[in-house]
Amino acid sequence: MKVDITDIVSNENKSVTKEVEIDFTSFDSKLGNFPISKKTPFTLQLTNEENKHVLIEAEVDVTIEIPCDRCLTPVDTDFHIEVSRKFPIGDSSVPEEEGGNDYVDGFDLDVDKLIYGEIMVNWPMKVLCKEDCKGICRKCGANLNLQTCDCQKTELDPRMAAIQDIFNKFKEV
Repeated sequence: MKVDITDIVSNENKSVTKEVEIDFTSFDSKLGNFPISKKTPFTLQLTNEENKHVLIEAEVDVTIEIPCDRCLTPVDTDFHIEVSRKFPIGDSSVPEEEGGNDYVDGFDLDVDKLIYGEIMVNWPMKVLCKEDCKGICRKCGANLNLQTCDCQKTELDPRMAAIQDIFNKFKEV
């Protein structure tokens, strides 16, 4: 969703509060495509501070379905995003490494890009459906939280495979 900020930029010390909602229905990144299961409208506060910069403040809650890292079961992961950003008025050519942004283009504030960046920064390192998740079987692919399988559980050291072959050849029947 794009918000026109022309009125805020042109009036010194003006403050505007708008009710906005995120337009995207899934979170797409290099990690994959993750559906958004819950998003709420939120309040966006825009303030012109002394005609030097515009302060953007917002608080939003988003729930994204992320697969468990062990068993791939979808897990609803809550993100509580608090935004407090400033961007300079008049000089839109600030380089990215010096605090530039990609969510303000001219006099348009792209709320979706702003929230997308905040979700990316807050993305969890590991997502588990439960602390004691057993994962999936390496051989048959069964979800070990739901069922057991008859696959051999012992993993032998591959460096000892030659010795294991010798023992298997000379087994007594």
